[in-house]
Amino acid sequence: MPPVLRTERLEFIPYRPEDEDAFVSLLRDAEVCRWMGQDLVPEPQLRTLFQAILSDVYPQRLFDVWGLWLDGAYAGHAEVKKTGNVDGHELVAALVPQFWGRGLGTEVVRGLIRYAADELGLKEVYGLVGAENVPSLALCERLGFRHLRDSVDEDGTVAKVMVISTAEAG
Repeated sequence: MPPVLRTERLEFIPYRPEDEDAFVSLLRDAEVCRWMGQDLVPEPQLRTLFQAILSDVYPQRLFDVWGLWLDGAYAGHAEVKKTGNVDGHELVAALVPQFWGRGLGTEVVRGLIRYAADELGLKEVYGLVGAENVPSLALCERLGFRHLRDSVDEDGTVAKVMVISTAEAG
């Protein structure tokens, strides 16, 4: 199980059984899915995924995943994991829409970069950002990510593969 992390305003807490409805609600939000570049998944599949986090991901230490909390309210989701999309570890973050526009995305990504460097010993980390996701691309630019390449999905959707050295992260 990953450790609890803290940033200036957020707590990164490993998911607990009572967090299931918040997780499902976040990933059933059409705008969140659109910006994450994923399809809207049926609720039963999300509930199965959540249970797999508790029963498989944490016990087998498959990857690090947290619920994000701001003043006791569920604010989003974060992950650091190896994927087939990049040659290393990918950062994944999604915020509940009511928390957009407050600088929390930057705070989440900075926290994940720090964790990747300090706890996992990673020299670089990646992000996949939809080419149309201007706010997230701007966030990446502010933090010092550089564009590595474009990834084109089967349906023609383009994602920007971004990379940052954990030593140079701003």
